[in-house]
Amino acid sequence: MMTKLYLIRHGITEWNMSGRYCGYKDINLSKKGIAQARKLAESLKDVCFDSIYCSDRKRALQTKNIIFGNRKFCKVGDLREINFGSIEGLNHDQIMKKYPKAYKEWLSDPYKGRIPQAETMQAFRKRIICVVKDILADSCGKTVALVCHGGVIAIFVSSILKSKKFWSYVPHPASVTVVEYKNNRFKVRAFDKR
Repeated sequence: MMTKLYLIRHGITEWNMSGRYCGYKDINLSKKGIAQARKLAESLKDVCFDSIYCSDRKRALQTKNIIFGNRKFCKVGDLREINFGSIEGLNHDQIMKKYPKAYKEWLSDPYKGRIPQAETMQAFRKRIICVVKDILADSCGKTVALVCHGGVIAIFVSSILKSKKFWSYVPHPASVTVVEYKNNRFKVRAFDKR
């Protein structure tokens, strides 16, 4: 029996637009992000979702509300974005001044590089794989929406594809990635659809 996961990245925020790292920080959607979520809602209107799971951050919850209205859903803290630690809220230039060596190493290979006080990629990957497995256990044969974050989708998709190219799999804001699960195997059916 096949389970279909629709991984929905939230709409854009002011921090996204200004290049500031936004992980655990609880930031609202921007006006543009609200418009993006409305457009995405239109493209998803014919999909019959059996259940909805959503990160507990405002930007994801606002996106969920725009797409699904007041439908019943499950708020899941473990669907949060990676915790960027000491670079939360900073942009590229600010980080290059404060943590040039660590930041360059992390951008080059986020699995080896380390940002001070940040969640490691290994811990982030483990958290996301565990939460997806929990959701799958409750959703066999269903069509499920997961409203979450770019990094969450990137770590999950890159894990399925056994790729270390994390940055290549960060989708655009207000996009959908579709993953099918059958016979204990994942298949990426669509990536970064807008």
